[in-house]
Amino acid sequence: MSNPWLALHLGADPAERIGQIRRAHDAFINGGTTSQVRSVVVDSWRRSAVASVDPDTTAPTDLTDDELAGYRAAHPLARVLPLFRDLLGGIADDGEHLMAVCDARGRLLWVEGHAAVLRSAAAMNFVPGARWDERHAGTNAPGTALAVDHSVQIFATEHFSRPVQRWTCAAAPIHDPASGRLLGAVDLTGGDHLATPHSLALVTATARAAEALLATPAGDHAPAVTALGRDEAVLTVAGRRTRLGRRHSELLALLLCHPEGRTGEQLALDLYGEDLQAPVTLRAELSRLRRTLGPALVGSRPYRIEPGVTADFLTLPRLLDAGLIGEALDAYAGPLLPASDAPGVVRLRRSLDDRLRTAVLESGDPALLDTWVRTEWATDDLQAWEALAHVLPPHSPRHTLALAHIHTLTREYGLRSNTARRRSGKQE
Repeated sequence: MSNPWLALHLGADPAERIGQIRRAHDAFINGGTTSQVRSVVVDSWRRSAVASVDPDTTAPTDLTDDELAGYRAAHPLARVLPLFRDLLGGIADDGEHLMAVCDARGRLLWVEGHAAVLRSAAAMNFVPGARWDERHAGTNAPGTALAVDHSVQIFATEHFSRPVQRWTCAAAPIHDPASGRLLGAVDLTGGDHLATPHSLALVTATARAAEALLATPAGDHAPAVTALGRDEAVLTVAGRRTRLGRRHSELLALLLCHPEGRTGEQLALDLYGEDLQAPVTLRAELSRLRRTLGPALVGSRPYRIEPGVTADFLTLPRLLDAGLIGEALDAYAGPLLPASDAPGVVRLRRSLDDRLRTAVLESGDPALLDTWVRTEWATDDLQAWEALAHVLPPHSPRHTLALAHIHTLTREYGLRSNTARRRSGKQE
């Protein structure tokens, strides 16, 4: 019932799983049977073996120097490289992860991150120009994502090649929005701590954002805004990305969510609440926002954003309206401007969160519920955990873990679970 694309079940001990999978990997290499390994991994091991991949070597180099430079400069994904850097670059620069982008044949085009991690990854030839499809490198996140055309995590000893087994990665495929043709994949690579639902959701959302940007003609200056899961919004215009300050992020979100426009008084209440600022303060902020976006995009009397600007937080309710709950959950990178305490933004954030949460709960879908409770913003959602426990097979490992987590939450917060209330009602 759990998400097959995630590497670890809730409560799994990473060290124990590494040992279990290593023993299964050794058995597989020696012609034995496998157990306790995800089917997506076993299938990939089989493809790797059929391709005669040596489990003790790593990926070969396919492109170098001028040939590599010319190829990636002309590649369609070069256009969205600034987006990858903005969404994943900060994580890659933290010294624990790498961001990588490959083409449809698994050839790494860009590998970026902290210099020390880059040097460590170079030891397994995880460098630009290397060929990391399954046929040449065995099971790995970018190669397997291309093979199965789906976002996937590959954890430690799940890698087919032993020199790669100290790493964990998450990758998502990227398609040409016009033709549907596979263009490549975007990847996060790091240590065992990367085996979380958040990393898989992040690369999936990044791939979706790239496809949305690629759907915009190269010469089109229609702006796009990314603000879910970010304290400061990012504005993209014709491939150029600008990180907005907190106040401009709030103003832009408020105006986009009210296409009919807002008066100065309404905006002031949305931003400052009862602690109203002088009107000149708001006018100054709007003036600076107009300079950032361009005078053609910010109208006045009432204040509004002109049509044509897209935003991730506007896409989410459209997906839900269409009944695409799984797609909405995949696209949800986190709460809207989570650090903002502007009253209007708080209301918008709660409304989006509540809509998505309600849709997931009402779906009764074990996979959706399981994905939801694994996120950092829903790990303490008692009602969601109870809904998950209700639809899981009794006495299954995941059901047992769900019940244990419910018990922990009810004890820590002094709550009474629905299960306990139902039992009490029967006794009465």
